Amino acid sequence: MKDSDCGGVPSFRFGVDYYPEHWPRERWAKDAEMMAELGFNTVRLAEFAWSRMEPVEGKFDFSWLDEALETLSKHGIKAVLGTPTAAPPPWLVKAHPDILQVDAQGRRKPEGTRKNCCAVNPNYIEHTKRIVEAMVLHYKDNPSIIGWQIDNEFDVNLCYCENSVTAFRSWLKEKYGSVERLNSACGLVFWGQEYGSWDEVFPPRPPFDMQNPALCLEWHRFSSDAWVNYQRLQVEIIRRHAPHHMVTHNFMGLYKELDYFKLARDLDLVSFDYYPKWSSKTDHAASAMAHDVMRSLKKKPYWIMELQSGAVKTHLAPIPKPGEIRLWTVQSVARGADGILYFRWRSCRFGAEEYWHGILDHDGAPRRRFSEVKNVSGELFRIAPFFEKTFFDASTGILLVYDNLWAWDLEVGYGGENYYGMSAWEPVLDVYRALYKRNILVDFVDPFTDDLSKYRVLFAPSLLLLNDKLEDALRSYVNRGGVLIATPRTGAKDWNNNIVDSPLPGRVSDLFGITVEEYTGLPGGEACEAVLLRQKVFFKARNWMEKLVAEDAEVIAEYSSGIYRGKPAATVKRFGKGVAIYVGTFASSEFHDELTDWLMRMGVAEEVLPATLGVEATRRKGEGKEVVFLLNHKEEAVEQNLGGKVFRDLVSGDRLSGTVRIGPLDYKALAPG
Repeated sequence: MKDSDCGGVPSFRFGVDYYPEHWPRERWAKDAEMMAELGFNTVRLAEFAWSRMEPVEGKFDFSWLDEALETLSKHGIKAVLGTPTAAPPPWLVKAHPDILQVDAQGRRKPEGTRKNCCAVNPNYIEHTKRIVEAMVLHYKDNPSIIGWQIDNEFDVNLCYCENSVTAFRSWLKEKYGSVERLNSACGLVFWGQEYGSWDEVFPPRPPFDMQNPALCLEWHRFSSDAWVNYQRLQVEIIRRHAPHHMVTHNFMGLYKELDYFKLARDLDLVSFDYYPKWSSKTDHAASAMAHDVMRSLKKKPYWIMELQSGAVKTHLAPIPKPGEIRLWTVQSVARGADGILYFRWRSCRFGAEEYWHGILDHDGAPRRRFSEVKNVSGELFRIAPFFEKTFFDASTGILLVYDNLWAWDLEVGYGGENYYGMSAWEPVLDVYRALYKRNILVDFVDPFTDDLSKYRVLFAPSLLLLNDKLEDALRSYVNRGGVLIATPRTGAKDWNNNIVDSPLPGRVSDLFGITVEEYTGLPGGEACEAVLLRQKVFFKARNWMEKLVAEDAEVIAEYSSGIYRGKPAATVKRFGKGVAIYVGTFASSEFHDELTDWLMRMGVAEEVLPATLGVEATRRKGEGKEVVFLLNHKEEAVEQNLGGKVFRDLVSGDRLSGTVRIGPLDYKALAPG
């Protein structure tokens, strides 16, 4: 495909993660030839090759990488280079063992692995700057390089080294100004934990249920910011010397310990490492949601930097079935990806990922998975002109606030179990599953930076934390005509993770027209019956129940068993030009399905095509083009209703109307007419 005008990067990138340093030089030409056979135009290289590029401190050797790039370029294959900072070389650890993280028990983490360094360690930062600048200066004018991946899969492993403690104190001091304000904001008077000076402050250590929840949240915020800042220092070096190169990072989907909105802000595009068959159980809704979160971080096309192409080593995960790699590839495009790289080219014979399989097996021979990638490659490049410069046009949104996810996980009782018996993503998935089943396109929305007015419906799953800005955004959204749907514990805490001193849901009680008179947990799988009154739809009240008082709202559901029998379980209120719905329990799927159907009947939520069990339908639009993708995740053929529309199959060229048959683990890419 031809290069676009945007930094010389083609609008669709297709390729693989390649580790030439793992294989003899004599093999490289063969690898490049086979990649070209698959239609690959891009590889990712070098993200774990620091010890090869700087084998001795201050002495750089890029000759082997230059040779690999030249070999690939002969077949039209360009490269994204990974900065190798996730895996420091042994000489660096020997010289500066303090770069390794310290765990909560005060133990230095072991060398010889990856992602075990401290983000605020000055020695780690200094050597990071040096290797990144050396790489960028060497490759800034190399025509084979189109961009950079910063590090690899950032995560928050809480570090308790002296540098982290000092940096945490400085972070708090900058935010609060004085220990007196910190004491007050975090409620440190409890258990007599008020500080008299900054050098008395230490990060909370597990078990967190025995620590101050406000300080625990601040510790997590600091740790997330530390990695955002560490990424930024690398981005600034690349932008200074190679502003024409794209910069990305490979995110991890539903990983929630980092504020991904902040991490994405400094990047040109988001990349995503997608392993749908991580274990023997595949959750298609959660997989689709991971794509939607990734796409939503910048509200623009993203890449898959690592797409599963074989069995992974965790949990004895099975090998992808025939057709699954092809289906996952098309699913990625269907949900907004403009670049797809498989992990990995060839299964490695050594190291910690011996059983993390790639397109090729350990012997390097092309077999079934190679043929499947070749098949989907031909199809993708055939239909690429139809989806180039198209994107999602979702009018339904789900609010996503990472601080809220962290606060939710900190809601632990004695023994470490969450108060609600649910992980932080579960209230979100309750909502998302109903939308996914009905083929409703969804964005995940940052209420602090995104324009809420573009969404006709916004879900706010259990927004535990509220502050002035978030409250104003919700209130303004509904007042101007939006439909807002909130679930239990919304507004229960202030931004410091302290419970509010007003009737719940706190500062938004008037918005929903209710107060929470009482609440109770439902432990051990206990559930109560509830009913949507007008529709006579029965559902389960799970995990948590709130006894609502409808002060200025209509009751739409009530409990029909348990201690709150006959009391409101969900309400609706007109506020300004819009509607605010509050749900006082974690309702089973029957409730969310009916609520979604009601939104569709109101005309504020739109399906791509009528729902068919096991079929995922999405749509990309733009530049006068539209493509509808139908993905059959079932192992038997299905008939999909086309909703009275006429389409053209972009692969076969056939005109379709009425219904279309989609084979097992197969897909259709359709254009109107």
